Amino acid sequence: MDSNAPRAAVDALMMLELLAKGVPASEFDRLVDEARRSAPPAEEMQQLLRARDLALNVRALFARRQQRESGLAALVDTARDLTQPYELDALLKVIARRARQLLNLDMSWISFYDHEAGDGYVRTADGHATALTVGLRIPATAGAGSEARRSSAPLWTPDYLTDARIHHSEVLDEVVREEGLSALMAVPLRHNEAIFGVLYVADRQIRYFTPDEVALMSSLTDLASVAIERTQLLDQIHAQVTELEHGASQVRSDLSDAQRVAEAHLRLTDQMLGSADLGALVALAGDALDSAVCVRGTGGEELACFGQLPALDEAKVLRASIDARVSREPVRISGTPAGSGESGECWVLALGVNGDGLGTLLVTPHRPLTTGGRQLLRLTAGTASVALAMHRTAAIAESQVRDEFLDDLLSAPRQSTQQIQARARRIAVDLDRPHVVVVARPESGSPGRAAVWASSYAYRTGGLRSVRGGIIVLLLPGDDPSVAAKAVAQELAPLLDQPVTVAGAGPFSGVEGVHPTSAEALRCLDAQTALGAAGTSATARELGFLGVLLSESNDVVGYIRQTLGPVLDYDALRATNLIETLEAYFASGSSPTYAAELLHVHPNTVSRRLERISELLGPNWQKPTQALEIQLALRLERTKQSLTDPERTHAARPRRS
Repeated sequence: MDSNAPRAAVDALMMLELLAKGVPASEFDRLVDEARRSAPPAEEMQQLLRARDLALNVRALFARRQQRESGLAALVDTARDLTQPYELDALLKVIARRARQLLNLDMSWISFYDHEAGDGYVRTADGHATALTVGLRIPATAGAGSEARRSSAPLWTPDYLTDARIHHSEVLDEVVREEGLSALMAVPLRHNEAIFGVLYVADRQIRYFTPDEVALMSSLTDLASVAIERTQLLDQIHAQVTELEHGASQVRSDLSDAQRVAEAHLRLTDQMLGSADLGALVALAGDALDSAVCVRGTGGEELACFGQLPALDEAKVLRASIDARVSREPVRISGTPAGSGESGECWVLALGVNGDGLGTLLVTPHRPLTTGGRQLLRLTAGTASVALAMHRTAAIAESQVRDEFLDDLLSAPRQSTQQIQARARRIAVDLDRPHVVVVARPESGSPGRAAVWASSYAYRTGGLRSVRGGIIVLLLPGDDPSVAAKAVAQELAPLLDQPVTVAGAGPFSGVEGVHPTSAEALRCLDAQTALGAAGTSATARELGFLGVLLSESNDVVGYIRQTLGPVLDYDALRATNLIETLEAYFASGSSPTYAAELLHVHPNTVSRRLERISELLGPNWQKPTQALEIQLALRLERTKQSLTDPERTHAARPRRS
């Protein structure tokens, strides 16, 4: 360089050399400081400072252009990356990561707007450390995102928590504090001018975003919106294709299932029309259904079985068979599996023709039944019903005859005793044996299930049944109406899941006793209702003196014996007068002292007699209910004696002085 050249020109040339070398900005200032120490003229110093400023401006211009080129290159890489096939969540992760890397920021996340809830939620995040989690709800009316959605433009701030332009929310502010964020930018994601989400980028230092950086993020969100839309569309198409494939597979399976059902039904029909052998039919059905199959009669007896059923609760089976007969639909129950790997479920179907019950079909599949399997289940039940009907036509007719016979007996039959006895012998009913009548009235619900149960119960107990006005009437072999009534109540009430009022009467023998005994049972049923005792079981005898009034025979002597029998027997065997003591005790208002005065004995004597009475009648004989029964029985006994031996009664009656 020419040594005579002005100093300013030399320093300006050196500025160009530093600019060409790309040295740091401090080197330009160092050169100015060196020139200032040589004390150049003011004009030259001014030219040198201007040369430095121009050099720094050129340097900044090149740096900005280089940064823009770098950003554009990164944006091109991002666009290329976004063209790859992703699932939506994976795509959103790529976008969040690229957004953070483009501006070398600490954190980024994407939120979607929920139109139903009216707010937003975080769908993905990158670079978060503590508080921000996927699924976090973001208020729609607060935060930088709401401002960006409202203005449909990017919004940025160098320090989020101190920026008064933003409508703050405690939820968002807490996240910003937990993450230690300062600078933040929110850019809306849009599709066809509709904003569906927001891309957030943030830094933990105070930072002023340049227009180039804001433009770069806007370009990224444009690319991201297109990629998100494309991915969502591809997901919809994939879901539709999957659904169509599943539908086609289901159609093929249904066609195969229908063909298998048709072939199995044809084999069942051929078997039924051929030998009508129930065992072979059940085996064929079990093989077609891949199940254990059993046919039971109306009394629960096994008629034919194939395979091993699970251990079943017979009460559940009875309930399910009645439900199946009433609803005419299969009923599924559970049991204890017979082997490992089995579910233990059992399908119960009613077998019958023209409303007549023939039995029950039990089916336990080895694998879940398909639609065709359930159809084959019904076809099997129909075929088995026809096969049973072919074998049991006489049994069905007998069931109808038995029901008609009891209806005639309950209607005060006009036939002679010899004709009725002949009919009874034809259906194997021996009315010369002791029988009882039990009537039952369900207090609510469908009477159909109770009627079905009554048929099964009469068959199992060897009795007859009838349904009259919603009341079940059962004629059962036995000599204890109380036991029979309780047995009916204990089985029928749990089966119906509702209260059942049950009354019994009898026992009786002979044709003539059916009608009056049933009338007595019905009067007892009405008495239970009048007493507010619906849902209980009782007999006329158990109703005490009410039973005497309700009883057809008005067995006063029996009532006296039932109430006072032990005391009467004691007096007869030992020539004592406990009955007179009882009369005096009640006549004196339950006072032993006054009773002693009436009997003209010492009070201790009365006390000893009362102790003996307690041993004979039990410790509760003085309680109101039993005391009332005893006083009524005493009055009836005294009346009976006055009619049979007036002199003895007059002499024995205690009188109060």
